[in-house]
Amino acid sequence: MKQEKSYRITKASTPPYPPSDYITGAKFDQKRYHQGNGDMWPLTWGLDGHLYGGAGDNRLSPMNFWRVRGEPQLSQKSQQSAWFADLINNMPVDPIIFCRRPDVDAAMGIKPAGLIDVEGCMYFAVELQNYGTNPEFTRQENVCGWIITSWDYGKTWNISATPTDFFTGRLSSVHFVQQGGPGYRNASDEYIYAIFPCGHDGKSYWENGDCLLLGRVPTKHIIDRDFWEFYTGCQNDMPVWSKDDSQAAEIFTYYHMCGENHISYNAGLGRYILGNYSFLDDEGNPRPNHQGKWPDSAYRSQLTLYESRNLWGPWKLFYQDDNWGTYGDYQPVFPEKWMYNNGKTMFMVSSGTYDDYNFTVQRLDITTTSQNR
Repeated sequence: MKQEKSYRITKASTPPYPPSDYITGAKFDQKRYHQGNGDMWPLTWGLDGHLYGGAGDNRLSPMNFWRVRGEPQLSQKSQQSAWFADLINNMPVDPIIFCRRPDVDAAMGIKPAGLIDVEGCMYFAVELQNYGTNPEFTRQENVCGWIITSWDYGKTWNISATPTDFFTGRLSSVHFVQQGGPGYRNASDEYIYAIFPCGHDGKSYWENGDCLLLGRVPTKHIIDRDFWEFYTGCQNDMPVWSKDDSQAAEIFTYYHMCGENHISYNAGLGRYILGNYSFLDDEGNPRPNHQGKWPDSAYRSQLTLYESRNLWGPWKLFYQDDNWGTYGDYQPVFPEKWMYNNGKTMFMVSSGTYDDYNFTVQRLDITTTSQNR
């Protein structure tokens, strides 16, 4: 049985972003609902109407694939959920084949990153990783990432849809932006977009990195690396893109406090929603979750939520919790399907240590100004 830690709730690092002038309040329901097992949970809205997601470290597998049927109960009085998580594929990618590299953890070196359904084809970004090499600031490091595909909702996969080094270095972790409705059929243009969490040292990290980069690719060429391009800044208020990823500009920066995040579009609000997680020590300073030996390495985390009209910002802060979860939670995502009340009710999916090490769902209600600024 684990021993609870007693934290001194000190002031944590302050995000370098102004408060939102549109979202004026955000309140989470006290109840949290749990299903499945494992963590990370990138999600997408399938063409068949279901949610689909990947998970890590469960069912004796480093990565598997799930379907989520149904929707949460909107009644505040309800004590039960109306959704069910079903395991579809316990091991889409065999670690015995792909974890032979010396810079990859031999047993658990494959993890889910991003997921998107485009017209019934699942594009699942996965990453190879290790558990850190810097003893003074040990972070779970992603060394490369690639995309596997499925046309039968995850039952079978083409694990060679792209080479394993499709993305490397600071691009190793690919997180598709969730927008466009089921199967991406309501998308506003012919591109899909993805963010890449990374550090200022040119590497990619699961926790306590420094920034996010932004890329895009035509929907018909997702698995063709030559068609990917990256945001480099704005000219005359219009985004500029380049195929040279070395020119990619940061769209979000939070030094040593940037997680492997997800972004979803809230159509009711006309805003992108970004959730960021960061691990902290007792003094409120950045401290990676993989610093030290497990389970003593587990520390509290900070949750911050942001909104923006554009994927490249400017981002504005509308929620901050410096002692999130029961024992350090991570990877918040707001499924596009589970947004109601003109976008003012959302459900956050996350995971965390110990009792939150599963598909954890919590309702969030927000208030806004009368004018959509």
